[in-house]
Amino acid sequence: DGNPFVTASVTKKALAISSDHILRGLEQSTRRVARTLTLSSETTPSSPELKSRWRQLTTADEEGSAAAVTKAPEEPHKRVLMLVARKIEATRARNADLAYEGPEELLGDLRLTQDSLAQACANRQAYGDLQQLIWQVETFGFHLAELEVRQHSTVHRRALAECEAGGELSEETEEVLEVFRTIAQLQKRYGPQAAGRYIISFTQSADDLANVYKLAHYAVGPGGTGPVLDVIPLFETFADLQASTRILTEFVTYPEFAARLRETGGQIEVMLGYSDSSKDVGPVAANLALYAAQANIAQWARERGLKLTLFHGRGGALGRGGGPANTAILAQPPHSVDGRFKLTEQGEVIFARYGEPAIAMRHIDQVAAATLLAAAPSIEQRNLRAAQRFAPIAKTMDESSRRRFSQLVDAEGFAPWFATVTPMEEIGLLALGSRPARRGLSVESLEDLRAIPWVFAWSQARINLAGWFGLGSALEEVGDLELLREAYAQWPLFTTLVDNVGMSLAKADTRIARRYLELGDRPDFTEMVMDEMALTRRWIADITGGGRIIDNRPVLQQAVKMRSPYVDALSLLQLRALRVLRSEPQGQPVSPEWQHLLLLSVSGVSAGLKNTG
Repeated sequence: DGNPFVTASVTKKALAISSDHILRGLEQSTRRVARTLTLSSETTPSSPELKSRWRQLTTADEEGSAAAVTKAPEEPHKRVLMLVARKIEATRARNADLAYEGPEELLGDLRLTQDSLAQACANRQAYGDLQQLIWQVETFGFHLAELEVRQHSTVHRRALAECEAGGELSEETEEVLEVFRTIAQLQKRYGPQAAGRYIISFTQSADDLANVYKLAHYAVGPGGTGPVLDVIPLFETFADLQASTRILTEFVTYPEFAARLRETGGQIEVMLGYSDSSKDVGPVAANLALYAAQANIAQWARERGLKLTLFHGRGGALGRGGGPANTAILAQPPHSVDGRFKLTEQGEVIFARYGEPAIAMRHIDQVAAATLLAAAPSIEQRNLRAAQRFAPIAKTMDESSRRRFSQLVDAEGFAPWFATVTPMEEIGLLALGSRPARRGLSVESLEDLRAIPWVFAWSQARINLAGWFGLGSALEEVGDLELLREAYAQWPLFTTLVDNVGMSLAKADTRIARRYLELGDRPDFTEMVMDEMALTRRWIADITGGGRIIDNRPVLQQAVKMRSPYVDALSLLQLRALRVLRSEPQGQPVSPEWQHLLLLSVSGVSAGLKNTG
């Protein structure tokens, strides 16, 4: 996203390490399975096809076959897998005479062995550990972790314009082209599955997607063989979400993409961004727009017989689509999951969800169960009926929340006020993140502020505005408490939205938030934010039936209570540092001691609040 790509050499080295790791694992697993196949040729004869393959393996590896015959003279299936393990070892060592050309060749040998065992009625051996090994190869190939590339559509436009104009290319364009060459090299060594998914940030037209193929042609030159590419649009802004099906309809007519669809049996992937749409129109309208976009894209794919995978670009913060993943999955529109669900896991979420094996397995079990349940007809019909019944509420909430959000962020002087009352500018000094906080514009404009620091800065100020602002006004305009309680009980999308907003507000602190807001000397903005916060708190508590926020979630409430005193102390230290830094004369050097204290407090508050990145 406007950031220089990781150099080709580092990328290749990283994938080489991953490949070595998985090939060692597959080799060990194959040897272990081979040791269990103590089935004699008399009781479990090998099939004619396996006998033929054994002769081929023997010709290619005379030394290995001799050792195998010595160790397993009457165990044909064991002998084959012993030579298969040697071929995997040769693949890792890059011994061209003996190595597998790719994972499909290895799968061929394993399936041939499995079929032979099944024909001899050794079903336990055929579909036990050997099946597990086949699944491992199908899942991990020879690469372990697939490399996905993501680049901004604007960067592609600039690079393509230079290529088409001829002449000397800029460093940025050379780097873009080198990425395609690297993908081709990685695919040649590890197979097409190792790399090839190419995500286009801020996809605004079908041309943005087609530009990927054009640049790939320029990268390899005339007559060159380019990489196999699965181009994935990323719809991020409110306008792009609304235009998604129109863009996809045009793109599927492009020859390169149409050919790829035929090769994959109609598989298509579409990525949805949760951050920028929320920054555009506020969290309420963004959630509703994302739901509508998913419903439209799913219907579009079904009409064309395509197998759709929606890739959810969710962050840990609630303003970026965070929150419990399993409940979010169960609230998706009909046919938008269909047994396939993909999402990003990033920031502190990785440690929180996967740092402890037991928690990691529980999380994966929950997500897998929700993915399977979401495709059940009963769940799909429930979501469809609820969406239709409460459509008038959705319309009112969309219009009201957008209007309220616009009153705040589009008001004159809001951008510099935001930069004053939060540590937004200082966040850019932290040694974290893959991209700068801004895309180049001054503090006078929010237009080019990245969505991640937008969310992060509000959480640091103990306001969490990006996760809730506008909902109170939207609920107030609906006005019917009984109807809203009914929607909360029956409409999964609304339930998830209300629960996530409750979680976001539980981590906010009214007293501390007001102190941050008063740093900006704009009482009109301060009162607008505080009034909306109070209104939202009241409606959430009334709808959920509790006297306070998240009374209906006692475990979470207790966790917040335990952490708050420590986070409060850090927030007060951060406030003190901000006051000093904001009071220093313009143009004077920033006090390094106070700046260091502020940055330390940012890290501490982030760790204490969780759901911040």
